Amino acid sequence: MNLVLIGSRGTGKSTVARLLAARLGWPTFDADVVIESRAGKSIAQIFADDGEPAFRDWESKIVAELAAIDQCVLAMGGGAVVRPENRAAIARQGHVVWLQASPETLWQRIQADQATAPRRPNLTPQGGITEIIATLDARAEIYRQCAQLEVDTQGKTPDEVAEAILAQAKLC
Repeated sequence: MNLVLIGSRGTGKSTVARLLAARLGWPTFDADVVIESRAGKSIAQIFADDGEPAFRDWESKIVAELAAIDQCVLAMGGGAVVRPENRAAIARQGHVVWLQASPETLWQRIQADQATAPRRPNLTPQGGITEIIATLDARAEIYRQCAQLEVDTQGKTPDEVAEAILAQAKLC
């Protein structure tokens, strides 16, 4: 059994995954980090050089690999749920947790995270909060269908989010 975190960029998947892994004594894997490591370039550079379909191919390959690991915490990229084969692999993982926040909160968090901003491409021509709203609108139902648990991260620290996940998943 694993914990798999899904949700939009800026919901805290990577940070919360590390906290959960430390508390459970499990390894953690961030799908985007694994992709960048294997590809030898950032996600933004993959998009620029090869296009989104090539990135999604990388993503599907990595999701399938991570799905084969047992007792770990996985932080999936925001778009990992877009392809049906990824959804099927994620569904076999165990507890799938959808982390959520308002578009305004996501935009504030993304703006404040200077470490990852250069590595992340815009997903729509508009970028910014307009992109966040459009992406959430397009993916919300897919996230909902994939998740067994939903956790609102709005106004919560990463530790509080991790505690809420452990309590809902009955792992504490």
